[in-house]
Amino acid sequence: MTPQLDEYVEAEIQRLLTENAAIAEQGITLQRREHLLVLGGEVESAQRRDEICRQIATNFPDVEIACDIGIVRAAAPSEVEEIS
Repeated sequence: MTPQLDEYVEAEIQRLLTENAAIAEQGITLQRREHLLVLGGEVESAQRRDEICRQIATNFPDVEIACDIGIVRAAAPSEVEEIS
């Protein structure tokens, strides 16, 4: 049985995202789509994205989520920047 997604469930998940020491992410967005909750935003690694989705799925097992979190490409520059 899937609970109705409302602002209360959304607020609980947002609180988990920001207050849970294993996550501590403020840049993740939540978007309700009928019976589905879509997670958006960007994080620095696939492992971090997977951990966020796992934590939400574990803490809210009755909420169907879609993890649409992207990975930021934050590698060191490969070339020297010339300033003129």
